[in-house]
Amino acid sequence: MNDEIEDSPPRRSRDQLKAWVQEFREQGHVVAGNLKVVDQEDADGQDTGLVVMNLSNTKASVYMQPRGYDEPLWEATLTGRPDDTTLSPHEMASLAAELVVAGNLCSFLQFKSLEWDRQSGRHTD
Repeated sequence: MNDEIEDSPPRRSRDQLKAWVQEFREQGHVVAGNLKVVDQEDADGQDTGLVVMNLSNTKASVYMQPRGYDEPLWEATLTGRPDDTTLSPHEMASLAAELVVAGNLCSFLQFKSLEWDRQSGRHTD
C-alpha cells in the first residue's frame, strides 16, 4: 500500500463536515462551548477537515476525526492539560454534560460518514 495513502484519513471535506455539524445543531443539540470545523490536509494535500469542540467548563478541547484511511470508525481526542483542574460539583457535572455532547457528535459524524460511504458511487464531488 502507498505510504501516502496509509497516512490519509477518509476524505470528508471541510465543507462536508460543516454541513454535518450544522445538521447536528439543527437537531436541537446544545453545545456549551465553541464548535468549529478547521482546515486539515492529509498527506496528499487533500482537504479533510477536523471537528474541534472547545469546552467551556475547562481549558481543554476535543477534536474528532476518522481513525485512519478507509476506517469507518471515528475517534475523539481530549487535549491534555499541564495542570490539575479543581472543579465544584456543579462544574464537574457541566463538564460531564459537555463530554456527552462531544460523544454524541462523534457518533453522529461516524454515522454520517458510513451513510456517505454507502452512497459514495453517487457523489459528484
